[in-house]
Amino acid sequence: MGLFDFFGGSGPEKALKLKPKVTQKYGDPATRQKAIQQLGEMKYPEAVSVLLARFTLTVEPLTTDADEKEHVYELIKGFGKDAIAPIQEFLRKSDQATSWALRLLGELLPEPEVIATCVDTLTHLSSHYTRDPEKKVVLLHHVTGKEDPRIAPAVLPFLEDMADDVKIAALKALAPSKHEPAREPMLKLLTADDTARRVQTAALAAIHESGFGVQGFREKVEALLVEPYTVDKAGLVVKRQA
Repeated sequence: MGLFDFFGGSGPEKALKLKPKVTQKYGDPATRQKAIQQLGEMKYPEAVSVLLARFTLTVEPLTTDADEKEHVYELIKGFGKDAIAPIQEFLRKSDQATSWALRLLGELLPEPEVIATCVDTLTHLSSHYTRDPEKKVVLLHHVTGKEDPRIAPAVLPFLEDMADDVKIAALKALAPSKHEPAREPMLKLLTADDTARRVQTAALAAIHESGFGVQGFREKVEALLVEPYTVDKAGLVVKRQA
């Protein structure tokens, strides 16, 4: 331990004490920027956790905000594997800056491990209330189009989310997976009396892409059809020929 450490000038405690400066929205930006640089020179997980907090606020002018966030991004990336656990913890606990956390994990982990983190986080979110739907939407967008058997079961509960944007994101994520257990929940969402029209439109598109039949719901589905969709003799939602 060096003399500087002994007097509390460095180490994990020093990193945590810098958080108020890193998240200082007003005042001299040089104070915030100095604290960011100090944290980047530390080699403790706590420094990563504090740096991540910078992503949770926006400062003026926006050019400064963007520059600082990119700097923080590069500093965290420089921690390498030591940054992974703090980023995963941040992703789990914070409702903000999800896209930054995922971007960082994409730099530090193979894609299957990033997907695993997304699935774990979605599974946690599906059983816990969150006021802001943005985190769910960002995670759902990230897994959309990815081929991984863990994704669809984790996404399915979000068809019953309170937020329409989350339902639409879940429909788009589920559609290409052709996950059979999603067929009936998709049809129930499409035909429910309280489903918003834009959600119904997304549900029709998802059911069409999934290739699911409408058995048990045909009459209700036909009443909700919009161009270019129709239901064929086999009970599939198809697009009309031009």
